[in-house]
Amino acid sequence: MNFIYPVTLTPDTDGGFVVTFRDWPEAITQGETREGALAEAADCLEEAVAARIDDRAEIPLPSPQRADESTVAVPIATALKAALYLAVRETGIGTSELARRLGVHEKEARRLLDPRHGSKAAALERALLAVGRRLAVEVRAAA
Repeated sequence: MNFIYPVTLTPDTDGGFVVTFRDWPEAITQGETREGALAEAADCLEEAVAARIDDRAEIPLPSPQRADESTVAVPIATALKAALYLAVRETGIGTSELARRLGVHEKEARRLLDPRHGSKAAALERALLAVGRRLAVEVRAAA
């Protein structure tokens, strides 16, 4: 799973940039500078992912980046939650089964899936392993 999405920065007539995501029509933000707009885009994308998890909705895969687009990554904590959410959906298990596989109370399994709850990366990695996924990290040069 990859959580790096293409974005379009459109100059605003009042100054700054408007940021839109092809894959996230509900995610629109802006910033005064290009760098500021991309920082706002990361926050906006994080909120869009969290809202989709809360609504138990689909999380789209990133479209291929076009030459006129930049990219924005979902912040790491939210990306881990999204990966777990997608893996749990794909395997068709519920929070009770996730809790059983982890040997924890169901409340703790629900927290792992809650995008607003701060979970440790090690706990999320362990949960991903419990649903047959392995965490790998890739570091790229900034765009």
